[in-house]
Amino acid sequence: ASAVVSVPFIDKRSAYLSSGTWSLLGVELDTPIINDTTRTLNYTNEGGINKTVRLLKNIMGLWIHQECRRYWQKKGENVSFDELEEGAKAATPFASLIDVDDDRFFEPYNMPVKVQDYCRETGQKVPETKGEIVRCVMESLALKYRQALEGLEEIVGYKIPALHIVGGGCKEKTLCSFAASAINRPVYAGPVEATSIGNLATQLIGLGELSSVDQAREMVRASFPIVEYTPVNPADWDAAYEKLLKLQKKI
Repeated sequence: ASAVVSVPFIDKRSAYLSSGTWSLLGVELDTPIINDTTRTLNYTNEGGINKTVRLLKNIMGLWIHQECRRYWQKKGENVSFDELEEGAKAATPFASLIDVDDDRFFEPYNMPVKVQDYCRETGQKVPETKGEIVRCVMESLALKYRQALEGLEEIVGYKIPALHIVGGGCKEKTLCSFAASAINRPVYAGPVEATSIGNLATQLIGLGELSSVDQAREMVRASFPIVEYTPVNPADWDAAYEKLLKLQKKI
């Protein structure tokens, strides 16, 4: 909830993504939406500041990526996140995809092997290099964001104009760029320390130093770098999304 306070919304109909080890993707509403669609799609209404509602979905975050690096480190291959990102950018796009919310990926240990097993079981090219595995994970995560965003739109009944990514995950430039292309709309990344910033802003409102949440968000926009990402080759991502939906039916 504190992280959402820090989201520097340009349009209040936009969605937010609190991105870290796990992801929470949702919108801020005045009242909850409780119906069969919300239940079937597995979204939740949670409390926000000033009695607002955070309609959101819990989905996978950077956990798979982190666990892959941890696996390689245990094997004595001490690669940095920057090196993995460079390898991912050099790998072939959409060579293989995974459903990042498949049960196997929630458990630790041997994560690259789990990614390879999923691809093998679904008849796809099995990623072999670190770059291929990381690209598979990042593209699949961006496409999962699209799926969650479309579910939100079905529930709220309007087209969401943009996505704000806050938290540690917004430092992953490749993922932010992939997300913008996957959802075919702008992505605004930042601030990084969203939870702390939102907590401080809420205290300042309580102390009367800030007059409202809107003013707090204006302060965030003026105080921290917000990076805009725009879609690239959205038609290619449309085709990849259709592929992911078919893969989800296989497992």
